[in-house]
Amino acid sequence: MIHFQEFTLANGLRCLVHEDHSTPMAVLNVLYNVGSCDEDPSHTGFAHLFEHLMFSGSVNIPSYDEPLQRVGGENNAFTSPDITNYYLTLPAANIETGFWLESDRMLGLAFSDNGLEVQRKVVIEEFKQNYLNQPYGDVWLRLRPLAYQHHPYNWSTIGKEISHIENAVMDDVRNFFAKHYAPQNAILVVAGAVSLAEAQRLAEKWFGPIPGGLSYERQLPAEPRQTEARFLEIKADVPLSAFYKVYHMPGRADDAYTAADLLSDVLGRGKSSRLYQRLIKDRQLFNGISASCTGSLEPGLLVISGKLNVGVSLEEADAAVEEVVAELRATPVTAEELEKVKNQAEASIVFSEIELLNRAMNLAYSKLMGDANLVNEESARIQAVTPEHVLEAAREILRPENSSTLYYRAQPKAVEELVVAE
Repeated sequence: MIHFQEFTLANGLRCLVHEDHSTPMAVLNVLYNVGSCDEDPSHTGFAHLFEHLMFSGSVNIPSYDEPLQRVGGENNAFTSPDITNYYLTLPAANIETGFWLESDRMLGLAFSDNGLEVQRKVVIEEFKQNYLNQPYGDVWLRLRPLAYQHHPYNWSTIGKEISHIENAVMDDVRNFFAKHYAPQNAILVVAGAVSLAEAQRLAEKWFGPIPGGLSYERQLPAEPRQTEARFLEIKADVPLSAFYKVYHMPGRADDAYTAADLLSDVLGRGKSSRLYQRLIKDRQLFNGISASCTGSLEPGLLVISGKLNVGVSLEEADAAVEEVVAELRATPVTAEELEKVKNQAEASIVFSEIELLNRAMNLAYSKLMGDANLVNEESARIQAVTPEHVLEAAREILRPENSSTLYYRAQPKAVEELVVAE
């Protein structure tokens, strides 16, 4: 149970406070309601670019990291299709430094041409290193547009292509900031050895004067129900052939999400899962295989992925996966099997709440979904799932026509002929 209290500033900034005086540390987490799904299709990668730009200095603070490090703090951030999340940890006695830093960059970035150019180069290099020049790195650049034909989950957070970042101009950057980086579109969580009264005082002092901005309401095109299986094959110089199959599934706020999540655990979470037992232990087709959910706010994907053992064909592996999937569509899971994955899910919740930072992030995300207390109701939702719920999820999600399959076929480099002089 994560205890919290909440209040909202006059400018629309939603604030949550989780007091924990068992630690001398504090966390400041700022979630902005903007992710890669909110980008213009011709200007993708901007949410991620902004994650970097937010560390380039604000109008009053040229270096974000330096004053934070002087008071014993550290920070980081991440971008997803749905959100951009910034967080810092520091001794609770120095919490005001965190309020000062976060509020100043929300108020206004420096917007320098040099800062844009530096971060542009960083993001382009990240694109090349992690997505283009790494084995299997381009998988999601291929899978997303295969699975999503209308919804902006069509592209990855890094963007569709490098040119979108290469061609970004300052006006684009300013407009993106004005649209999304405002108090009305943010959630602030303060956690640790900080009282509610102190958090309210500091929030009013540092964030209160910032203009609220315009409230951003998502109106994204829905992905139509998939009625025909999709397939893509690529060949690359990788160590092993890899297999990917994704199915459309409900989003996080949907009542059917938890059953779908547990379904993915039955399929491919750990060594006791069906895919591991049947396709690794019994038949030795895969080197490794798993199933998971993207966990997105809007309808996401159930993902099955694995790397094949040498000598196993992708077609054989695909047929074997379909056998396991077909069983789940036909017959309810046993009470024992469901209880096992419920226990795994419950354990994940418990372990996630050990870290103060995770508690802050989970509160922020639940608040974005509409109710911060959703974080405390997750266990009850898990326990409420029955074998019939899982069967219903399997029949709806694991339909062959709802699948998009990617064969990542290993294509070794040509072997050079050796000429031996006689």
